[in-house]
Amino acid sequence: MTNGKAAAQDNNPIIPHEFQAACSERTANRRPKLLFLAHAFPPVRAIGCVRTWNTAKYLARLGWEITVVTPEPSVWRYVEDTQKVEQLEQEGIRRILTNHRWRWLSPDPLRCWNEGLGWIVGGVCRRAARYLGVDDEIGWIRPTKQACSVLTAEDVDVILATGSPFVAFTLAKWLSDRLDRPYVLDYRDPWTENPHADALTMPATLTMRKEAMLLAGCTAVTIVSRSWGSAMAQRFDLGPKLHVITNGYDPEELAEVEPHNFDHLAIVYTGIFYPPKRVITPVMAALKRLKEISNGHNAEWYFHYYGDGEAHVREEADRFGIMDRVVLHGRVSRTEALSAVRGSSVSVVITSVFAEDTQGDKGIVTGKLFELLGLGTPILLIAPPGSDATQIVDETGMGRAFDGTDIEGIVQFLSSIAQTEPNKRSACADRYSWPVLAAKLDRILRGVIAPR
Repeated sequence: MTNGKAAAQDNNPIIPHEFQAACSERTANRRPKLLFLAHAFPPVRAIGCVRTWNTAKYLARLGWEITVVTPEPSVWRYVEDTQKVEQLEQEGIRRILTNHRWRWLSPDPLRCWNEGLGWIVGGVCRRAARYLGVDDEIGWIRPTKQACSVLTAEDVDVILATGSPFVAFTLAKWLSDRLDRPYVLDYRDPWTENPHADALTMPATLTMRKEAMLLAGCTAVTIVSRSWGSAMAQRFDLGPKLHVITNGYDPEELAEVEPHNFDHLAIVYTGIFYPPKRVITPVMAALKRLKEISNGHNAEWYFHYYGDGEAHVREEADRFGIMDRVVLHGRVSRTEALSAVRGSSVSVVITSVFAEDTQGDKGIVTGKLFELLGLGTPILLIAPPGSDATQIVDETGMGRAFDGTDIEGIVQFLSSIAQTEPNKRSACADRYSWPVLAAKLDRILRGVIAPR
C-alpha cells in the first residue's frame, strides 16, 4: 500500500496571497540590504541549509538585496543541491565565500585529514578544545572577518546571523560594531541549554555570559519553537524583541518530488538519532507486536530507514527479532529521502522517547516534520505530551502523537493505516510554508531598520 500517488496528485505549489501581495509592494520601493551570516548554506549537505536557503530565497522575492556569507564549497566534505547554487543568480542572491581554518575541530562536515594518525591527534585536540569551551567552528571567524573587510556601511542595512554554529553571532556583533548596523540573531537550536548537546564543562559560565551579552546587543531574536522561546525569554528577559519563526517547508521544492513506488505498506524514517532521547526503540517494539498480529494475514509491510544510524537500527531490530521486516538504505541525497517520504504510507518523527521531559525537550521540533505536512504524508510522532511538535500534529490533523511508552497505541495506529485513506494536505499546514514564514521575518527585519 502507498499514499504516494494520492499525494502526488496535488503537486502545485501553494503560494499564499499575502506573500504575493507583499512581493508586489516591496519591489516598488527601495530594496533594503541584508547581510546574512549562514555557515550552513547550499551546496553543503546539511539539514540547516533548508532554513538558510528558504530564508534567503523568499526574502529576496520580498524585495531584499541578499548577500550571504558562507564557507566556499571546497571546505565541505559532502555537497549536493548544486542546482540551488545555479538558482542563486536567478533569485538575485550574492555570496561572499570564505575559507575555514582549524577544520580538524569538526572533521565530519569539514574536509580535513582525519585518517590514521590524523584521527588520533585530532581526537586528542578536540577533547581538549571542548573541555576548554572552544567552539568547533571557531576557525570560521578569522577568514570571515578577512572576507568581509571590504564591506562598507553603504552595503548593509541589517545583519542576520543564524546559529548554530554560534560563532556566527560573534561575527554579527563584530560586523555591527564596525559598520554601525543592527544585527538580528536566528536560533535554529538553543545555545547554552541545547537538549541534544553534552553538558557544558569548565567555561560554562563564560559561555552563558557571552550569550547574554550578544542577546543584549541585538535588535531582534528569532527562535524555532514556542517552548524554546519561553525558556529564553525567562532567562534573558528579551521582551518584545523575541519572535518565534518555526522551520517550514518550501511548496515549490515539494511540488517537484516524485513519490517512490513502494509495493507494500511502507513505514519510513529519515534522519539521525540522539541517544538516549531520540532512539528507534519504541518503533521497533511496536513493529514486533505488529508482526505478531499480522502473521497469517495479507498485509505486507516493511520499515525503511534512510540515514547514518544504521548500526543503531540494526541492533534494535535484531533485539526485537524483526530484522526481516527492516530495509536499511544508508545515507542518501535529500531528493531521494523526500521521494521515500512522499511515497510512504506513514513516516515516523521522533523528538524524544521520554514521556516526561524538560521545557527544552518539549521545544524540539525536527525540520522533517514540516516537510511531511507539505507532502501530505501521514505522521507517526513520538514526543512528550504537550510538546510543540505534538501541538502541530494535533492542530493540522496530519497524524497521531504518542509518548515513547505507548507501544499499544503505536501498534493500533499503524494497523489502522492499512485500512484508511491517506491524509489530505491540511489547510492549517500553510502557516508553516516558507512564503508565510518569510513574510513574518520580512516584517521583523523591516521593523529593525525602520528607525534608521
